[in-house]
Amino acid sequence: MKKILIVEDDQSIAYLQRDYLEMSHYAVKMVNSGSEALKVLRQEQIDLVILDIMLPDIDGFEVLKTIREQEDIPVLLVSARAEEIYKINGLGLGADDYITKPFSSGELVARVSAHLNKFGRMKQRFGQNEGDKIQIRGLEVQKDSRRVFVNGNEVTLAQKEFDLLLFLLQHVNRVFGKEELFERIWGMDAISDASTVTVHISRIREKIEENPSKPQYIGTVWGSGYRFMV
Repeated sequence: MKKILIVEDDQSIAYLQRDYLEMSHYAVKMVNSGSEALKVLRQEQIDLVILDIMLPDIDGFEVLKTIREQEDIPVLLVSARAEEIYKINGLGLGADDYITKPFSSGELVARVSAHLNKFGRMKQRFGQNEGDKIQIRGLEVQKDSRRVFVNGNEVTLAQKEFDLLLFLLQHVNRVFGKEELFERIWGMDAISDASTVTVHISRIREKIEENPSKPQYIGTVWGSGYRFMV
């Protein structure tokens, strides 16, 4: 039975969500603050989080940032704020969906089921990629030999280009800022700056993308950074 964590400070809404999810055979845990949510995630196995943005202690965006640093599970943001900037911020931080209040409980259950199914398929696909080889659509990366193939044709990547591509592949759908990517791949002592990341992303796209201006692998999340798209 999949376990859902509801993070909602309005008890009437939380109970309604819980009742519909339990009727659909999900196990449900409810908390009313961001700090409680993070505590539960450290202590229990959670399969999906329904996260309100407006919380009494830590707002949902900050909670989402922390989840994405520690967990690889679906997160559905819910909020009464329908402005586009809120949706852009939430999705840019790694939310899998953004649902605007008021919404029907039936819609919520349908979205929960869809994201759990999608996540399950993705994990199954990546379970077959453990070891030396990672394959996603037409892209194949061989970690030990550091070789890259696109639709069966080998392409040559420089050392840091390969390191950057492999790092993004190992954290699919997670958004990384240029500064964080620079620190992870080049290290703090490298003699360069974060703009190096932009140059390397462009070079990788030229080599692996059919149309670098409309990438299907490495996407740009404007104002936030880059992510490998699955």
